[in-house]
Amino acid sequence: MAIDDPLDEHEQSERVLLWLRENGAGLIGGIVLGLAAIGGWKWWQQQQSQQQLARADQYQAAINAIEAGDGQGAAKVDGLGEGVYANLAGLELAASQVAAKDNAAAIETLRSIKPGNAAIADIVNQRLARLLIATDQAEAALALVDTADTPTALQVRGDAQYALGQPDKARESYQQALTRLDVASPQRRVLELKLAEVGGTPTSTEAQS
Repeated sequence: MAIDDPLDEHEQSERVLLWLRENGAGLIGGIVLGLAAIGGWKWWQQQQSQQQLARADQYQAAINAIEAGDGQGAAKVDGLGEGVYANLAGLELAASQVAAKDNAAAIETLRSIKPGNAAIADIVNQRLARLLIATDQAEAALALVDTADTPTALQVRGDAQYALGQPDKARESYQQALTRLDVASPQRRVLELKLAEVGGTPTSTEAQS
């Protein structure tokens, strides 16, 4: 048995060398491709990180321009294109336009926002609806929040219905808003006053929700 061992080892070595000759190119190619894939992934991650930093810088520049009121805010917001940064900057621009009593410009800004998710879409619709109510466009406002079910959206819906001379529907919307609102929310008092204005009173369920 001891004499056969070197022969077995030699045979095994030969088989390994033969396998490497036959498959070495593919093996090396696979390793090269694997390394290239890892390198490509790292490069892509680096590019994404750099783009995010650049977008953040653009967003901050837009916010600075809006706060400075230098007239460049709208252009810088437009330069952000689409996405979360553009959405947030658009909301900030609209708020500054409302503060400057330029509701028409704020409405245009809010309508130009292309929300990237449902949460931002709700905020945009609610703010736009409020402005439309304030500018005697309650019907258009109602269309924006007609199917919404969050407390804030239901309140805005009630406001639009009240502006349209629909106190019964407004009362229903305010009552629904109260049932969805936390008992400690500062919105409750405002909603209760609005509900009373259209002839309603908070029920025991609303008071405990």
